[in-house]
Amino acid sequence: MIDSLLQILSSTLRVSTPLLFAALGGLMSERSGVINIALEGLMLVGAFTGAIVAYSFHSPWLGWGAAAISGVLLAAIYAASVINWKADQIVAGTAINMLALGMVPFISKILYGVTGTSPTIPADERFIFAPIILVWVFLLIIHFWLGRTPSGLWVRFAGEHPKALDAAGIGVKKVRWGAVLMGGALAALGGATLSTMLSSAYARNMTAGRGFMALAALIFGKWRPIPTAMACLLFGFTEALQIRLQGVVLWGTEPVPVQFIQILPYLVTVLVLAGLVGHSRPPKALGLFFEKD
Repeated sequence: MIDSLLQILSSTLRVSTPLLFAALGGLMSERSGVINIALEGLMLVGAFTGAIVAYSFHSPWLGWGAAAISGVLLAAIYAASVINWKADQIVAGTAINMLALGMVPFISKILYGVTGTSPTIPADERFIFAPIILVWVFLLIIHFWLGRTPSGLWVRFAGEHPKALDAAGIGVKKVRWGAVLMGGALAALGGATLSTMLSSAYARNMTAGRGFMALAALIFGKWRPIPTAMACLLFGFTEALQIRLQGVVLWGTEPVPVQFIQILPYLVTVLVLAGLVGHSRPPKALGLFFEKD
């Protein structure tokens, strides 16, 4: 019993790590006032880039670095669209997701002749636990940075009172640009964690909605780092639990259909978004375009 519990807790930490990276990326963007539903696409690009670079250069760290750069580049397209060109943030975020869904198989076809998976990364060239430690280090840094530093305060004011930030002589658009780019890097690291730690290669659409689950965790956590991390652990626990429950006989002689078990994390996500966890107040200027007077 104790061994099973420890295994579930260990699995919870592992499977919640990509979610927490993506949720922190969403936190950076949305606390600055920019809605980011492009987390899914950013994770997907990060997963693909991290896998192929780690395989090609025999280093998961290089894969991680390349994934972060790919996330920044894709986030720059999104930032230019919504911050400078006044595009609708929901529509632009959806477009980024669709771009990633089409671009990654296309590049995979050029490089490897297939659109499904990348070559397998050897076991000794993959992460074992480093991303688990680093994501919690990043969490503590972001928690301290947002609450205790001037630049962290700028990000918060960009999402709450952008006119006051502008009156203080701080460029709101520059702050939002920086936050979105950092968010893109973090979300891409979440994707790279999937392909270089939880798996041994990139698989088509391997994010499987985790970007949206991370967004739900961000709403659950009321746009604050520590509560958002707890929400990610909750979603990670449900995913770890559904893995353990597959094939288990709960009644009669037949196991529960695997399809019903696999929907457990997504069912919890829907319940959270349905408002069963209480009202969450987003940053006041979230989704609003800022134009300097």
